[in-house]
Amino acid sequence: MLDKSIAVVGLGYVGLPLAVEFGKKYPTLGFDISPSRLAELREGYDSTLEVENDELAAATQLSFSSQIEDLRACTVFIVTVPTPINENKQPDLGPLLRASETIGKVLKKGDVVIYESTVYPGATEEDCVPVLERESGLRFNQDFFCGYSPERINPGDKDHRVTSILKVTSGSTPEVAETVDRLYRSIITAGTHKASSIRVAEAAKVIENTQRDVNIGLINELALIFNKLGIDTEEVLKAAGTKWNFLPFRPGLVGGHCIGVDPYYLTYKAQSVGYHPEIILAGRRLNDGMGAYVASQLVKTMLKKRIHVTGARVLVMGLAFKENCPDLRNTRVVDIIHELEDYGVEVDCYDPWVKAAEAKGEYGIKPVESLVDGTYDAIILAVAHKQFVEMSAEALHALGKPKHVVYDLKYIQPAEACDLRL
Repeated sequence: MLDKSIAVVGLGYVGLPLAVEFGKKYPTLGFDISPSRLAELREGYDSTLEVENDELAAATQLSFSSQIEDLRACTVFIVTVPTPINENKQPDLGPLLRASETIGKVLKKGDVVIYESTVYPGATEEDCVPVLERESGLRFNQDFFCGYSPERINPGDKDHRVTSILKVTSGSTPEVAETVDRLYRSIITAGTHKASSIRVAEAAKVIENTQRDVNIGLINELALIFNKLGIDTEEVLKAAGTKWNFLPFRPGLVGGHCIGVDPYYLTYKAQSVGYHPEIILAGRRLNDGMGAYVASQLVKTMLKKRIHVTGARVLVMGLAFKENCPDLRNTRVVDIIHELEDYGVEVDCYDPWVKAAEAKGEYGIKPVESLVDGTYDAIILAVAHKQFVEMSAEALHALGKPKHVVYDLKYIQPAEACDLRL
């Protein structure tokens, strides 16, 4: 198996780092349907900033293509496409099923298809395998086999890389499970954990982020309570954090492609078997409402300072879903912007990490390119980009008019430098 050609289908934040690592050891085809994405990668540049130029160059056995016929030479197919939710907050398996259709057209006897995309337990065998069988005319676990090894990429994290994060693996038969595990062990220096089944591996992945979501939901609720009590949440968390087993979560916006999405995959599957989740959905509702809460708190504080809200200019610093990365997927900063616009506020957004064209295309938001002192009635520190962390309190306040409000969502500035903190 290990001397065969590998295809990585989907070259985003998850797929590209994986393809690069495999491409250092094995003939690897990076497959993507975006011509612009393939063009930049062939030029040796990754716009997601997950892979450095020299890392791309080091993957000497990695090639790129959007042509289905180029997949025929491969015997191991690794699927790393997005698994988003739709407007009804239900799983959207469209990209996953389309990738399965593509692979099914070139699938051969003995081939293995490994899924990394986050799904609910059962999706690989119940949703993807039938597509592979239909398109290929082959029989599952007789002619071809499957595996599941959930991605654990953390965008923008330069310390926890694909090779240094322990990898969960699984396969549709014991023999294939060992083959899949051996394949990943060959590139993952942190080691692997071989799950007993694909369904166990799928469930393990989906609860990783569900657990984080529920914990952040709890801290967000505590922040709402402490705000009403007039207590600084950060001070409380620091004090509680002196106990060895207190978990260091912080309040804030919960966006991105994982934490704000994955719980809906689990709750969807739970409801399909007749169980209505309560704690998980309660955490989701609370976290989804934080943008509106931030906007309302800002408006109340502006009114207390006798700053006229309608027509006021507010600066939102940061649009990416997390610090130090250009990833805009499911960013909840847009909730604050839209809520403020409903109040009649004129909102400027500044983010040196994101592409303006992408922000415009995805959310209809055109970030400002530069900042001018003395412009804003209120300033919201929404994302802890390093540029904002390094900014002094004086420089931050200089952006405001003589009378203005500063709302720090990320505890970047000391408490005395802000009017509001979560």
